[in-house]
Amino acid sequence: MSHSGIFSCPPLPPPPGSSELAFGEIRTFCYGSQLVGGALTQKAAAADVSSQRLGKSLLLFSAQLSHCRTVLRLFDDLSMLAYSHSYGLGASEEDAGVRWISVLTNVADQLYYPCEHIAWAADAELIKVRSDKWWLFSTVLWGTSLLLGILRSFRVLLLLRKKLKKHQRGEGGSRRSDLHRQTQAEMLSILSSMADLSNAVHWMPPGFLWAGRFPSWLVGLLGTTSSLIGLIQLNTSSSELLDSTMLSSQSGGDAN
Repeated sequence: MSHSGIFSCPPLPPPPGSSELAFGEIRTFCYGSQLVGGALTQKAAAADVSSQRLGKSLLLFSAQLSHCRTVLRLFDDLSMLAYSHSYGLGASEEDAGVRWISVLTNVADQLYYPCEHIAWAADAELIKVRSDKWWLFSTVLWGTSLLLGILRSFRVLLLLRKKLKKHQRGEGGSRRSDLHRQTQAEMLSILSSMADLSNAVHWMPPGFLWAGRFPSWLVGLLGTTSSLIGLIQLNTSSSELLDSTMLSSQSGGDAN
């Protein structure tokens, strides 16, 4: 069975260092097309041929974007490896729990890529193996990564809550504001990961929880939600980096 028949939009986001904005936009269009296409094909009356045709076209477009993302991820192994190497055992992390969860997440992400590559090569008939089990390995690794990410975010939220209590007793308004922004970012990460995890379970073999029970539009809705959150977070990170750069430039100009 081909990958596009199982997954409408393959899962894992690009590793740090790759073109995250471009990947995020493709992912959003992929899931958005599935959302609208699935809704049209399900709700359109049998006599409404034009809506049915448009819905099927959008689903085909989504499948093509899915294949595009799979091919683009063939070149992400080195970026992921470089990120994992730079993170190492997380010596810079303050909390041991966050550190080891992050390390395990990096391991799951790193293993995901070769499994997906083998599945893709099998579907393309470049190698003589069955692709089904390799797509399953990919899905399990993706789900594992998402679960670990959720656990990490909950752990970070607990640590942020302790820090907020500490700063509420004293001064540091700007510090409290930073902590509130970090809290909001972690909550968005949990929401995004839970939406993706719901889809990951849907793509597991039949009989596992709600595997195979989601209609196309619901898969698209969950994927679009997580994709839009990812774009929002990416835009926020870019804005904060730009603000930080401008402040540094102004400080340097004042010093001169």
